[in-house]
Amino acid sequence: MGHLDHAALGWLTPVLSYVMACTGAALGLRCTVRALAAAGRVRRNWLLTAASAIATGIWTMHFTAMLGFGVSGTDIRYDVPLTLLSLVVAMLFVCAGVFAVGRHPGRLQALLLGGLTTGFGVAGMHYLGMAAVRLHGEVSYDPVRVALSVLVAVVAATAALWAALAIRSPAAVAVASLIMGAAVSTMHYTGMHAVSVRVAPSGDPLPGASAMSFVFPLAVGLGAYLFITSAFVALSPAAGERPASAAARRPAGHPAH
Repeated sequence: MGHLDHAALGWLTPVLSYVMACTGAALGLRCTVRALAAAGRVRRNWLLTAASAIATGIWTMHFTAMLGFGVSGTDIRYDVPLTLLSLVVAMLFVCAGVFAVGRHPGRLQALLLGGLTTGFGVAGMHYLGMAAVRLHGEVSYDPVRVALSVLVAVVAATAALWAALAIRSPAAVAVASLIMGAAVSTMHYTGMHAVSVRVAPSGDPLPGASAMSFVFPLAVGLGAYLFITSAFVALSPAAGERPASAAARRPAGHPAH
């Protein structure tokens, strides 16, 4: 059996991955709050932004953590199409979950359906990402720990969507984001501890791309998207602030129509 190292770069990857999960959660929660205060096309756009932020944060968290993953006795490569598919799956399932609660914010059934859908999407993203791993050996999973990781994903997703509906103040969103980041990280490392590898040493080159040549640049790009979108959301006025900001821009002596 190969020795698995989940933090080959020390605390850098666990801490950085947690920061990415918290950033995606915070942005998703804020966008959902904006969506619930809007209607029509504006609500749809905010929900799409929320879904993309949450999915991007989760995917970036996973693959940032994977930068620190190593197995003694073998190199590791990543299948590019499967890695990209894991991002698409995360986007689609999280979008479905966010829209389920965003369209029917007062319904418990919508919350449970949204949490289940999003949770399965998070778990599916994780295990598709693991299926993309290429190494010299055979990967196997402890089914009990796999089931536990899926349960954690569903509970975390349901709690995140509930927080998006129930929490309004920026301080409460910040606290909820820290908790959601911890939940996503817990799901990831629970899933990773379900993994065992039987190494079969070989001199043959592995197919796929290395983490630093493919995963790292993609994670950096998605992380930049999160931070740029966070700045945009922070600077754009909330629904209740728009009338005040419009009045401030209106010249003196020109009443509102």
